[in-house]
Amino acid sequence: MGLDKTVASAAEAVADVPDGASLAVGGFGLCGIPSSLIDALWQRDVTGLRIVSNNCGVDDWGLGLLLAAGRISRMTSSYVGENKEFARQYLSGELEVELVPQGTLAERLRAGGAGIPAFYTPAGTGTQVGEGGLPWRYAADGSVAVASPAKETREFDGRPYLLEHGITTDFALVRATIGDRHGNLVFRSSARNFNPLAAMAGRITIAEVDHLVEPGELDPDEVHLPGVFVRRVVRVTPGDPAAERRIERRTVRQEGDA
Repeated sequence: MGLDKTVASAAEAVADVPDGASLAVGGFGLCGIPSSLIDALWQRDVTGLRIVSNNCGVDDWGLGLLLAAGRISRMTSSYVGENKEFARQYLSGELEVELVPQGTLAERLRAGGAGIPAFYTPAGTGTQVGEGGLPWRYAADGSVAVASPAKETREFDGRPYLLEHGITTDFALVRATIGDRHGNLVFRSSARNFNPLAAMAGRITIAEVDHLVEPGELDPDEVHLPGVFVRRVVRVTPGDPAAERRIERRTVRQEGDA
């Protein structure tokens, strides 16, 4: 079992994440977020974190816990989502935010994990994404303190493309439904979302899994992410409130509605 990557707890798994670390975090809204690892990080009181994730959870769950505690200094995301505190910190100048087109963010993570330093994409051409000027940080008076720079543009077959850079981070936190002791992971349905991409981008990738199996139990054709990208695996404790799967926006029929 020389390749056994399991650790005993989420707290142990994130024990060496320092202040100021960069982290790629899987999930989409609240679907597939590594909530146990996020909670363990929140319990540790680390600060100045630079997070790359599709969004920042909600006000009281997921990355929203770290945000509300003032632990995040910068977010690279594709949208603000259902998080009022995210919007408040951004507009008040407390938080630096780089908003990235969703497909571009996904490819930047994948490219970084594949060792590709940069690539060209048509997404964002003719907008502030390419021309620069998007507010990254506001000043307290509402003026723009830091704006995005212009990006290199090149034409291919008569169409303009922007140069985007791959993303790598110090750590990555992801959640899978099944993992083995070698770090091979299987994701369930839409919870797959950004998780494999975030895992590829992290130099030290930590996976929380609902079910831990022994090496050889997973059919190689079922594996969504090979263990070469994963450094640590921790099984989610059954019944752990931190591992709860929450619904971001619940819509139900009112009594009497047709």
